[in-house]
Amino acid sequence: MDVNQTKQEHLLALKVMRLTKPTLFTNLPVTCEDRDLPGDLFGKLMREDPSTIKGAESLMLGEMLTLPQNFGNIFLGETFSSYISVHNDSNQVVKDILVKADLQTSSQRLNLSASNSAVAELKSECCIDDVIHHEVKEIGTHILVCAVSYTTQYGEKLYFRKFFKFQVLKPLDVKTKFYNAETDEVFLEAQIQNITTSPMFMEKVSLEPSMMYNVTELNTVTSEDHGESTFGKMSYLQPMDTRQYLYCLKPKPEYAEKAGVIKGVTVIGKLDIVWKTNLGERGRLQTSQLQRMAPGYGDIRLSLEMIPDTVNLEEPFDIICKITNCSERTMDLLLEMCNTRSIHWCGISGQQLGKLSPGASLSLPLAVFSSVQGLQSVSGLRLTDTFLKRTYEYDDIAQVCVVCPYTSNEC
Repeated sequence: MDVNQTKQEHLLALKVMRLTKPTLFTNLPVTCEDRDLPGDLFGKLMREDPSTIKGAESLMLGEMLTLPQNFGNIFLGETFSSYISVHNDSNQVVKDILVKADLQTSSQRLNLSASNSAVAELKSECCIDDVIHHEVKEIGTHILVCAVSYTTQYGEKLYFRKFFKFQVLKPLDVKTKFYNAETDEVFLEAQIQNITTSPMFMEKVSLEPSMMYNVTELNTVTSEDHGESTFGKMSYLQPMDTRQYLYCLKPKPEYAEKAGVIKGVTVIGKLDIVWKTNLGERGRLQTSQLQRMAPGYGDIRLSLEMIPDTVNLEEPFDIICKITNCSERTMDLLLEMCNTRSIHWCGISGQQLGKLSPGASLSLPLAVFSSVQGLQSVSGLRLTDTFLKRTYEYDDIAQVCVVCPYTSNEC
């Protein structure tokens, strides 16, 4: 839509056109069965139609290209391109022509003109052409403001503007979920939905981690000599379809031992998404910094560094626990081991672990056995800070599968 601010007849004419790639021709095939009255008439007409695909005439998609008949949709992350032409419709020579193109959004005004210098003169039936490009980074109403100023051969200075309004739509719906592991690992699940009306080729979906983390993509299946995407060879996302991407973040070695620092980290990183639509038109989006809820470890964090997956019934097995002081004070710890119905600890309960400074950690090897078969929960550890007389109990530390090493009759 364009609006002239003045009704005065100008010597120059301004034309603005959006530059887009053509689309594939679509038709509505009309078919019937051979026993129907028309017989093969409709099929013959479709086979003779030059716009249809030979051998696939009943498909809606043709093999010819068509030029766009309207402005079309513009999506966030795509590049808006426009052709601007100023033509001298008069029989006079016009001087000092200055063409300026600005893009007005809800938050800013951008100058898109390739050159801000004036053209000395423009003869009759000649034109000034310019092509502008802009990567769209905001959703909502955009107004392209094209202004032309010039001087007639009699020295009169004239000026006019035209406005072109268009909407920028959201192409993708991105949702994220965080999972904090027992260790310092963080798993990110990103759900990406195509909310446009055309399929997308997902060229790249990657996670740029924050400075404290390294990231591993879990979206490929590793075979003997190469990795294959879990989404197949053709990474197309159909309209309204959703795809899930998974990433694992681990603290860098220099931060892994700083429990207090990792505990308070909420900024994980940002997603970088690149796609192609139609005939190779590229779009790119970067999310803002993704933030998680900081895990609440309390004053003391107890995690498992080593535990077997499967153990034998009534046979001791070893585990290694890691105890980390997440508080800002020094603790003097006392360890107590409490047996449960199925889990029995080996060793002396009530042993002193000594002092543990803030942010420090220690590894604690322990032995335990189970008297019940099946999937059992390792529980029953209790830590006491003798300085403050404060007790911390840990249940469901881990789970282990207990099997009988004998035959079922002997068990």
